[in-house]
Amino acid sequence: MATTVPDTAEVELAIGGMTCASCAARIEKKLNRMDGVTATVNYATEKAKVHYSGDVSVPELIATVEATGYTAREPEPVRTGTAPGTESAEPADGLRPLRERLVTAVLLAVPVIAMAMVPALQFEYWQWLSLTLAAPVVTYAAWPFHKAALTNARHGAATMDTLISVGTSAAFLWSLWALFLGTAGTPGMTHPFELTIARSDGAGNIYLEAAAGVTAFILAGRYFEARSKRRAGAALKALLELGAKDVTVLREGREEQVPVGELKAGDRFLVRPGEKIATDGTVVEGASAVDASMLTGESVPVEVGVGDTVTGATVNAGGRLVVEATRVGADTQLARMAKLVEDAQNGKAAAQRLADRISGVFVPVVIALALGTLGFWLGNGAGLTAAFTAAVAVLIIACPCALGLATPTALMVGTGRGAQLGILIKGPEVL
Repeated sequence: MATTVPDTAEVELAIGGMTCASCAARIEKKLNRMDGVTATVNYATEKAKVHYSGDVSVPELIATVEATGYTAREPEPVRTGTAPGTESAEPADGLRPLRERLVTAVLLAVPVIAMAMVPALQFEYWQWLSLTLAAPVVTYAAWPFHKAALTNARHGAATMDTLISVGTSAAFLWSLWALFLGTAGTPGMTHPFELTIARSDGAGNIYLEAAAGVTAFILAGRYFEARSKRRAGAALKALLELGAKDVTVLREGREEQVPVGELKAGDRFLVRPGEKIATDGTVVEGASAVDASMLTGESVPVEVGVGDTVTGATVNAGGRLVVEATRVGADTQLARMAKLVEDAQNGKAAAQRLADRISGVFVPVVIALALGTLGFWLGNGAGLTAAFTAAVAVLIIACPCALGLATPTALMVGTGRGAQLGILIKGPEVL
């Protein structure tokens, strides 16, 4: 890993296309291989925090991420006073395709699983109905897994999506073989529910319920994961929305209403009773009481007069004030508080770094185990069908995305909930 040199700069990149913690580990590894770069990639927040030397440019960092198979861009600057509701449309739109695939998978997979598990539901041609229902699940609903697996394969990598894609595809293709070339397509074929274990050639068994069920369960996990990430960011948005939206600026002796974003340091603005103070500044005219409970937690308003400093987003509870802006935009105390929460969510605790390292090597190890299982059963003379069945079982069950998800999500939700309760946690190590 490259070390940070004295003349370094820092940038935060929004990463797109990550589907599991091993994706974040790959990007982090690629960035840290660059000279003069130290990067931390957080899967939960989908951001990369990069320290880089003067010899490296931001476009080069973005190009490195894109060469790894993902997208990267500089996020929008922190803005206070975002109008309520302007951020809410994005999460809904972002979750809609995933929700549609999840609903499709659940509605079609439930009858497939029921028919496979309950012999009473296995009518004469039930296996062909199972195929009809499972096909859209394994193709349409599971397409994000297949797409991610293909993208990673082109870059010579394997992620959790590789396991999901290979496992569900293998179960589905095996079932097709058993139905069309084996004995599973025979009318009246059943899957009896037995508590005993016996060997068979596998040609009369289908695994459509495994392919459809695994897809539905993992899609459900991805959906709730995405929803929790969106909700965890609500604390940061709530902080930013505490600020005023418009401000009355005094220019050449007249009052002019402008958006807060147009306010510059040195501008003088008017704050009437009951209004929010637009930005950090110094009182140059008037006296009043200011409610600063959103910053200090103190419910009693603070008396201010000429020469006193006031903070943006606090409320003027008394008289008329004229304030000269001293800090605007990302320099205000409110923006710094929001940045503190965001930095805490972007950081990594030691447990998360360990989980990321494990997930980075977990996938190739599982694939190697599956191949070893195949070879072991073939070497024992069990036959190709039994060996293939055992290898597929290894692939299907080895999809523990929670390995790399639980820690970052817990940290993000914890820091977000702390911010809602007025507790600013400086970093994941503290938490």
